[in-house]
Amino acid sequence: LHYINPNGLNEYLMAIWSVGMVVQDYDTDKMFPVLGFGAQIPPNWQVSHEFPINFNPNNPFCAGVQGIVDTYRKCLPQIRLYGPTNFSPIINHVAKFAATAAQQPTASQYYILLIITDGVITDLDETRQAIVNASKLPLSLIIVGVGEADFTAMEFLDGDDGVLRSPTGETAVRDIVQFVPYRKFQNAAKEALAQSVLAEVPRQVTCYFNTHKLSPQSKQMPSNVQAPSNVQKPSNEQTPSNVQKSANDGELNLEDCLDF
Repeated sequence: LHYINPNGLNEYLMAIWSVGMVVQDYDTDKMFPVLGFGAQIPPNWQVSHEFPINFNPNNPFCAGVQGIVDTYRKCLPQIRLYGPTNFSPIINHVAKFAATAAQQPTASQYYILLIITDGVITDLDETRQAIVNASKLPLSLIIVGVGEADFTAMEFLDGDDGVLRSPTGETAVRDIVQFVPYRKFQNAAKEALAQSVLAEVPRQVTCYFNTHKLSPQSKQMPSNVQAPSNVQKPSNEQTPSNVQKSANDGELNLEDCLDF
């Protein structure tokens, strides 16, 4: 699936482009931290389930969908694909940032983890526990399946047919997973893919903030200042190197993860 054909594409790249174009506008600065998992990485060639595909842990961001594509192309020849394929380290990684956001008194930050995978998952129990834990946080997961693998496990994690439970029996507070089989939409209109990818996210976002009785942060202007109607908000936010982006006006933070 990672083989890049003479046209310069593979199914992962097509999924990155198609799904990325759907979701990128929900992140205001379009700087996306992108992690890979399921590969041996240099220089020691240890198996990693959580590595920045630009090999810069202090600044794992890619600029827009084009930046993700370019970085993926550069990364692929430098790693060795290797199992097992574990989801839980990636989910727990992003959950740490969502847990910090959960301490804020307003509806100012929400995280979306996009996982592109071939469907083979080897830590199902740990992943179930990670999702149940994450269901308490401002976090949603979009899992896009590529290839013709058996996606039964992904559909199970989606939880549409029932409440997801951890191995210990703890139930998810809310459904936070949306699974999309990419091949089903590969030749369909982009609107169909967009509808499927975003089918549950708006409800998941509002459910979280309504449950916690959080409202968007409002900015009040001094009483003696009148805001002109034709002035747009300047885009001058800087991204710190610790993977967490500011969202003072309310922002969906998108993090991409690629299964190698």
